[in-house]
Amino acid sequence: MALLLYSIDEAVDRKFVVTKSIASQAKIGSLVHIMDSSEIPDGISVDYRITSTGQDFSIKFDNLKQFCKWARPDNFIARHYENLDKKDILHYIKVSNRTFASFCLPIIIVLLAVIWALAIFAFNSNFILGGILSAVAILAVIAIYRYQKTNVVLKLYSKVGTNNWGIVIK
Repeated sequence: MALLLYSIDEAVDRKFVVTKSIASQAKIGSLVHIMDSSEIPDGISVDYRITSTGQDFSIKFDNLKQFCKWARPDNFIARHYENLDKKDILHYIKVSNRTFASFCLPIIIVLLAVIWALAIFAFNSNFILGGILSAVAILAVIAIYRYQKTNVVLKLYSKVGTNNWGIVIK
């Protein structure tokens, strides 16, 4: 759903979903239309319009990577923004920003520490039980991670689908 930008000029005349709030300008989950961009000596300057309010703003970024952290191109959200709740968009941003390293690894490390502590101290150094439970815990966390990403996207598609297409995705 998201596209990768190689130059700030590719952002002009496109809509982006804001993923990081800017005080008194754009809030997380709002849709912005990039009106103009230019290279300046200490970074890039971007002129944008918030589509819901029609307000125009200008913002400066040090590089293209910072711009992409602030807002990302998402054709699905841009196309169906009117049909989606702010809560759904914020949840979509939160779940889609998750990576294996940021979401799964901390949970896996804590689970493995608890499992091995129980296996060693409560079950008298039962390494077979610890190994089996470790594998199950890792697979369960990975399955939950994939399920959440898929479920959020399906929920958005079904919400839009019931309004416009006359079909229900389950």
